[in-house]
Amino acid sequence: MSKVQSVEAEAAPVRFFREQPFTASEQLGAGERERLMGRIREQLRAQDAVLVAHYYTAPDLQILADETGGIVSDSLEMARFGYEHPGRTVVVAGVRFMGETAKILSPEKRVLMPDLEATCSLDLGCPPDEFAAFCDQHPDRTVVVYANTSAAVKARADWVVTSSIAVDVIRHLHERGEKILWAPDKHLGGYVQQQTGADMVFWDGACIVHEEFKAIELDKVRAEHPDARILVHPESPAGVVAQADVVGSTSQLLKAVQTMDAQTFVVATDAGIFHKMREAAPDKTLLEAPTAGRSATCSSCAHCPWMAMNGLRSLAGTLETGANEIHVDPGVAEQALVSLGRMLEFGRSRQRTVEGAGDA
Repeated sequence: MSKVQSVEAEAAPVRFFREQPFTASEQLGAGERERLMGRIREQLRAQDAVLVAHYYTAPDLQILADETGGIVSDSLEMARFGYEHPGRTVVVAGVRFMGETAKILSPEKRVLMPDLEATCSLDLGCPPDEFAAFCDQHPDRTVVVYANTSAAVKARADWVVTSSIAVDVIRHLHERGEKILWAPDKHLGGYVQQQTGADMVFWDGACIVHEEFKAIELDKVRAEHPDARILVHPESPAGVVAQADVVGSTSQLLKAVQTMDAQTFVVATDAGIFHKMREAAPDKTLLEAPTAGRSATCSSCAHCPWMAMNGLRSLAGTLETGANEIHVDPGVAEQALVSLGRMLEFGRSRQRTVEGAGDA
């Protein structure tokens, strides 16, 4: 399992968290915002298109998806919604692997994205050729990859999993006596191994957002807010996960805010989720888990920089020009559908909903 790096505590008092709401990185005046949203609504209707947006995208995109008959969800549910929707075009507000997954499930549809450069640190950190070589070094192991991977990596895998079903799938494979090769997120893999006792080897990958949550600073926030409940996505380091009241996917953390008795929550996942959390529980107080203090700096500061590349301007431009279409090699898509299909069938057989990609 991966080692958790500790951070030395600072003597000086530091405020390690901030209260939301989350604000988008795209700065627009009220008039421009309304004009862009109007253009997008018009184009969605004219092009028989549906907008699917991830929980981590900017609030304006989530609002548009809801208002126009689309969905705001995790990556797999976004792809399934696009597959089941009658529209001929699926517009994916998220990162590239989400667009690829939508295309794999709906090869006959046009899939567009606001920005094809919007990617994921887990995807970038798991190049297909290097990953294939790693798999070849462990031919006796069942290859299980997280949804936050490229189509080519999914095609090399035996199974694809999301964060909400990963423990159940690995436990199932472990009970069958199978040894596991896990990729790409070492923190999620370590959590799954802890929960199942499975024999696992790990690709050395991590999410740029979740890896920055700090266990020592989180402990200080807990001391300042002793009645708060700690919600943690399992892509976070083990020292952060160990302090959680709830460990779960994006959808599971959202449900926890809705259903738990507590008034205050400290949330260790991308800040984009706060929009839906505030909609679902407007009376609750939401605090970001700490990503930095005097002893550390943050690169993402609890918001994925690639998710932030999705904006109203780029979305309007994509719809009006037809740019940024996702293409997946048919042979790769066919192989990737096999590993995705195993997860979907497993979920159906267990009569449970498969939720939460999370870096996705």
